[in-house]
Formats: sequence, C-alpha cells, structure tokens
Amino acid sequence: MKAFTYSQYGSAEVLKLSQIPKPTPKDNEVLVKVEAVSVNAADWRMMKADPFLVRLGAGLFKPKKDSIPGADISGRVEAVGKNVRQFKPGDEVFGETSGNGFGGFAEYKCAKETELVLKPANLTFEQAAAVPMAGLTALHTVRDVGNVQAGQKVLINGASGGVGTFAVQLAKYYAAEVTAVCSTSKLEQARALGADHVIDYTKEDFTRNGNCYDIVFGLNGFRSIFDYRRILCPNGRYVMTGGNSAQLFQALLLGPLLSIVGKRKVSAVFSKSNQQNLQFLGEMLASGKLKVVIDKRFQFDEVPEAIRYVQQGHAKGKVVITVGTRPVD
Repeated sequence: MKAFTYSQYGSAEVLKLSQIPKPTPKDNEVLVKVEAVSVNAADWRMMKADPFLVRLGAGLFKPKKDSIPGADISGRVEAVGKNVRQFKPGDEVFGETSGNGFGGFAEYKCAKETELVLKPANLTFEQAAAVPMAGLTALHTVRDVGNVQAGQKVLINGASGGVGTFAVQLAKYYAAEVTAVCSTSKLEQARALGADHVIDYTKEDFTRNGNCYDIVFGLNGFRSIFDYRRILCPNGRYVMTGGNSAQLFQALLLGPLLSIVGKRKVSAVFSKSNQQNLQFLGEMLASGKLKVVIDKRFQFDEVPEAIRYVQQGHAKGKVVITVGTRPVD
C-alpha cells in the first residue's frame, strides 16, 4: 500500500511517498480502508520533534523507525480481529489514532476497536475525518477541564482554527456567553458559529480592554500566560492547549505555581482518544447541533502541501485530504 513516511525530523520536505506492506489487524483491531484524513498541528509537531520532549519517546536524533503521520481517519472497515465486537466489514467509521502510532496518511490503517465509532450517515468521509482530534480536544477543554456553565463569560483565542471552531460551538451548546478572538477575515465565520462577541486581534489587544472572563481558552493563541491571567475574573480559569514550546512550558511549569497564588487557575490540556466522547460528538453531528468547518481539501499526493498549509497557522477550520476517490461537490 502507499503511505507517506518520514525517517528524520523536519518539515514537509522529510515526507516521502512509500510502498509498504498492508497491515494485518491484531485481535482487538480493525483494518480500515482509509477514505479521508485530516491534518492537525500534532502531525507536523511530531515530524519536527517540537516540542523537544517528543524526542524522548520517538528517538533523540532521528525517529527510531519510519513513521507515518496522521491521527484522524475515516473510511470503511475491511477486516476485523477475532475479538472485535463493535464493527464488521463494510461499516463506515471514523476515529483518532494518535495513541496507536498515528499512521493515517496511508491507504490502510489498523486502529484499535476503541478508537473508532460509526460515521454519521449525514457526513461525508471528508467531514468525518475533520472531527476526531480537534473535536475531542475542544470537548475535553470546554466541558471537562473548563467546566463551562450557562451564563459564564468565555473567551476563545484561536477561535477560527480546527479546535477553535468546535470550541465556539460547544461553549454555546453549554449556554456560555462567548467572545471569539481571530483575525479580520475570520470574524464572520466566528459569528456564524454562534459567537456572541468577536475581537479582531489585529486591531485590538483583548488582554488590555478592561474586560474579564470566567474562562479563557488559549487554543494555539501565542500570548503570555501572564496576559491571559490578567483578563481572568477573580475565580477564573485559563485553559491552554496547542501553542509553541514556550507556551507549553509556561502552562506546565508556571501554571501550578500561579494556581496556588489566589483563586485564578491555570490548566494545560492534551488531546487523547476517547470512544465515548467521540460517540457524543457523532450524535451532535448527526442531529445538526455541531457543524464541521473545512477550509481546504487536498488529494493524497498533495500531503506535503497540506502540511505546509496547516503549518502556516492561517487555516479557517480544518484541512482534509481525500485518500480514496475524490467526492463530487
């Protein structure tokens, strides 16, 4: 089968289209014929070993083995292991496989049974592939860590990205008053997703306008932890996910210390696959309570270009890659 692999750290230039053996599912795994994948910041960060801590597990100077990026997949079940009970060949599924070695930028992927759920019938494979990592991160951030409640004032910096577009909708689902921070060209998108207020960060410094918020989500928004803490209400919480190495270390090292002083709290969130949460997102998508925002589509042989596009940090929603037959618009 064809797959995009890399054997050294770097950006999109380290990717090569390789011919590798088709995988065989283990007893608890499902073999998926991949129809579509989406690109996440986690893909290029793993490729670049950014943050540096990635090297501790993946290999200090270069990856220990040829690696395949791609956490989000959607496709059809081709075969199942002997212990699999939830799926059968022919089922249309989607899921998040970062805990199982990534590997989505390929024609086939073996995923654990617990990493997948059935694809809602009203979604295309491309739409389904856009959901898992970003949607799970947004749900965990908004509901579980942020504990967003009705009437709370919530600010989302990075509201136009993959995680941000889901976070805006989920915060509104839990009846918060949402302020979305994004650039000029993305303000209308944020409004369309339900944001009550929008701030154009190119024209206004949202950390110095005198407003305070019960919860502030920093979703790939490159601001100091002290900037975020300044706009928290007395019992407010700042939740960080994504961002560069400096922002990660601030949240992990300074966050616990700042949380001890006063009632303002700081948390860092990391995405992880969760079948129950993915099923919840699938139900919301099936009912129309949650929408998928796709900025751009690429073909499978354009994976490096898709990675470069996402790495620029200007995508409005998700970037997806069609692996199977390209759908007719």
